[in-house]
Amino acid sequence: MTIAFATCSLLPGGSDDVQDLIGALARLDIGAEPVIWDADVDWSRYDLVVIRSTWDYTSRREEFVAWAQGLPRVLNPAGIVRWNTDKRYLRDLADAGLPVVPTLWDPGDIPSGWPEYVIKPAVSIGSGDTARWGPGEEDRARAHLRSLRDAGRTAMVQPYLPAVDTAGETALVFCDGEYSHAGRKAQILTAGAGIQGPVRDDTARGQVTAATATDAELDVAVRALAAVPGGEDPLYARVDLVPGPDGAPLIIELELTEPSLYLHHGPGSAERFAKAIAARL
Repeated sequence: MTIAFATCSLLPGGSDDVQDLIGALARLDIGAEPVIWDADVDWSRYDLVVIRSTWDYTSRREEFVAWAQGLPRVLNPAGIVRWNTDKRYLRDLADAGLPVVPTLWDPGDIPSGWPEYVIKPAVSIGSGDTARWGPGEEDRARAHLRSLRDAGRTAMVQPYLPAVDTAGETALVFCDGEYSHAGRKAQILTAGAGIQGPVRDDTARGQVTAATATDAELDVAVRALAAVPGGEDPLYARVDLVPGPDGAPLIIELELTEPSLYLHHGPGSAERFAKAIAARL
């Protein structure tokens, strides 16, 4: 049995998560290796492809989804990949009654009722082309919104929640539908800094520390996973939550395609995921 962990040309050896999983699978006598997703590869030679650090697909999303759909066996499944690689899935979660950060989709202008707000494209990772705006920055914010529309990209505008600066985001990681561990991400967006370039979660911005999920956070996360279409538990999932104005958790992201899983912050989590992967073979 051989498993391919799909990565990108920017990270040919895969992320830290990939290296941890390769080691954990080797202890189960299962071979695994990182493979660049858009390389000229005979994917049929692998018993399973697990999407991991494919962090360069956002400008070629349709190509990426078509690649996933063409694989003999891929996790998470291609249907989930298509649904989850466009943040308009948040509308589906909100329609299902889940607490989601309020979002304006392709608004004609910047909001007037929020002291600070975030503008970002619906297809992005690592806070790419994302910015936090506030009073006195209206012209720059309008230019940002216009640039996304002119590029044919769906724009999202969300209120910037002050608790992100203090409590940060809590990321709950699930393995085969079961809660595994959690990490806390520090502030990523800086006020007045303008449009952010892509940033991964293991860089200075968004530094991650181990966390303990609260009962309220676990309840929201479990409900979010139950709302995923397709009827199949994803191999991996990460639910990113932020405290709302009343302190209750709100969903800011449901990561089912290529999230960092923060395995270093969950003792035994690499082994847990390796066993789950082995069970899917």
